[in-house]
Amino acid sequence: MAKRLDDRERALRAIPEKEFMAGVKRAARDLGWLTYHNLDARGSDAGFPDMVLVRRERLVFVECKRRNTKLRPEQEKWLEALSKADAETYVWRPGDEWAQYLA
Repeated sequence: MAKRLDDRERALRAIPEKEFMAGVKRAARDLGWLTYHNLDARGSDAGFPDMVLVRRERLVFVECKRRNTKLRPEQEKWLEALSKADAETYVWRPGDEWAQYLA
């Protein structure tokens, strides 16, 4: 039997990725991060993370996903490669406590 979703989970799942990413970007900028997001990825290599954040000595790559979606294989490949290169990598979804990583 499928698990029933509570109101909070339903609301989190309804947040569009674009809206969530805009909130992350605003919060990052408010905390002094430089942010980059490619608005038109056509022609770019598939799977590159949604956002690049830089502040002082930190370089962070973030993939923003809707609450109930999984990474595509190309996204997993990029995040794994960047992580092996010693970059900070994250997958953030609505409801995650992502703001702590921007402090």
